[in-house]
Amino acid sequence: MPDIALRGVRLHYQLDGPTGGTPIVLSNSLSSNLNMWDAQVPALTAAGWRVLRYDNRGHGRSEAAPGPYTLDQLVDDMAALLDVAGFERAHFCGLSLGGMVGQRAGTRHAARLVSLTLCDTAAYMGPPEMWAERMAAVEQGGMAALVDGTINRWFTPAGQARLPETVATIRAAILATSPAGYLGCCAAIRDMDQREAIAGIRLPTHVIVGADDAGTPVSAAEFIHQRIAGSRLTVIPEAAHLANVEQAAAFNAALLGFLETQR
Repeated sequence: MPDIALRGVRLHYQLDGPTGGTPIVLSNSLSSNLNMWDAQVPALTAAGWRVLRYDNRGHGRSEAAPGPYTLDQLVDDMAALLDVAGFERAHFCGLSLGGMVGQRAGTRHAARLVSLTLCDTAAYMGPPEMWAERMAAVEQGGMAALVDGTINRWFTPAGQARLPETVATIRAAILATSPAGYLGCCAAIRDMDQREAIAGIRLPTHVIVGADDAGTPVSAAEFIHQRIAGSRLTVIPEAAHLANVEQAAAFNAALLGFLETQR
């Protein structure tokens, strides 16, 4: 799993799957790392996809460069990694913050992308006061101040009971997130408003959301679906924010079903 210095920051990434496979890039959520996609990579590589996943700046093993960050910085990091991987064009799948990166990439780097899968995400995440509260909590108490609330937003009670080891791993990743990196990415989300811009996306787009997602609810997914002409919407039952983890089989079926129509 190599690291590379790009655009003034050291980014961590991983490539899996056949060298000549169809390229896809996976982008992680706030306070997670590239391992959040562990349940997707085997299904994708078995179907012949070449998978690039990476830690957004300030997350996982990527450097927490001085913040605050902007969404454009995060999007341009992703585009630079496409060059490192040798991908002239790639499909894109991102969840939460990763889905916000995907929306912006759909307008900023559309020529580099083949399709978008936008998961458990939103075009706007206001009000700014909400982010000020979260950021203040982390400044005062570190990631431990938010971990319980995050887990309860990310998984349903049934999912937490059914997947205790997986939830423990996700919890550890949250606690291991750099507070500086978290704060930098919070600023990017706080300052984001893509409600108008996404109407200009012309790429084939699939919007996926957990039916029980309270953080970026079905209504937020429906808004994106309505704004992007010709997009597809899939609601995953019995899943909260990390639908790809809590209901991996259903998520993988939806993801691969869409991707196979776009090869």
